[in-house]
Amino acid sequence: MDIEFVRSRFIKHFDGTTGSIYASPGRINLIGEHTDYNNGFVFPGAVNKGIMAEIKPNGTDKVCAYSIDEKDYVEFGLNEEDCPRASWAKYIFGVCREMIKRGVPVKGFNTAFAGDVPLGAGMSSSAALESTYAYALNDLFGDNKIDKFELAKVGQATEHNYVGVNCGIMDQFASVFGKSGSLIRLDCRSLEYQYFPFKPVGYRLLLVNTCVKHELAGSPYNERRLSCEHVAEVIKSKHPEVESLRDANFDMLEEVKAEVKPEDYNRAKYVIGEVQRVLDVCEALEAGDYETVGKKMYETHFGLSKDYQVSCEELDFLVDVAIDCGVTGSRMMGGGFGGCTINLVKEELYDIFVEKAKERYKEQYGKLPLIYDVVIGDGSRKIC
Repeated sequence: MDIEFVRSRFIKHFDGTTGSIYASPGRINLIGEHTDYNNGFVFPGAVNKGIMAEIKPNGTDKVCAYSIDEKDYVEFGLNEEDCPRASWAKYIFGVCREMIKRGVPVKGFNTAFAGDVPLGAGMSSSAALESTYAYALNDLFGDNKIDKFELAKVGQATEHNYVGVNCGIMDQFASVFGKSGSLIRLDCRSLEYQYFPFKPVGYRLLLVNTCVKHELAGSPYNERRLSCEHVAEVIKSKHPEVESLRDANFDMLEEVKAEVKPEDYNRAKYVIGEVQRVLDVCEALEAGDYETVGKKMYETHFGLSKDYQVSCEELDFLVDVAIDCGVTGSRMMGGGFGGCTINLVKEELYDIFVEKAKERYKEQYGKLPLIYDVVIGDGSRKIC
């Protein structure tokens, strides 16, 4: 993101003076999919793409906001009844309200912002937007009294209370806590976290975007969550220490196989395996063993596709292309039914893989996939 670009738009749309510039990143998740609501582990990292905003207090009780990408200007007050109609502005308003609820005396400000997170890539541009403003308002009005964990919760609460999305905390956590050259293992039950080195010399990490998102009848995510909770309850009846699938193992699952539906069994099998795969990948990274990391990524994809059934034809096709090209690791990333694959590729295979993925995908589906290189970057910060 270009600082001068954002600043020039801020100057143009406001009084010709400048404020402070803040930024927060989008994120990837290397492994640990659909484990968050099972109290398991996730393993995200911040990326070098995100949201950048210039902000300056204006001495009023009104926020004057300009979305550079939308070419849209909105003004709103800071009381609960002042919620703006524009969807993008609700994120900023929600952050303001959540900060006020936490005792930060937010006043009016002028702001312009832009982003370079690819749309539809599952890299959480909304969390980057929330984190940018939470961090900025804490710095400008709160004397940095709110800690980083609470800033992540501000973003999550904004989604819940002002956007209407009942999300977990992974996206905002990764955006706030990101660290260049490191991925973060987050325990979704205790919220304990640990950084692990991610410096894959000789490898590159890239996303391949299918450019599709399948609309499915009903709520497939809720169905899967209910499956997991049901199996956990059945296991708990025999093993009282099991509060969620995070606490279960394969022996416990086999014990109740006849008491649950086959699809519930398969979904639970995936989750129990995925919780362990995150731990295995952490151990492999500490040893610099990227071949094992890649193997576990493939295992995750096959589990998501066959047992959890949240993949789609296009995602499976791209993973098959990765296998044919000798890619070290590949899997679908995110909730499923479209979006991106995340790929760990040896440097010498990178060009071949990109060429083959584009060629074969276009031949099969009549359009090119989008390719994004991933560089692990820093979290929320003040730039100047």
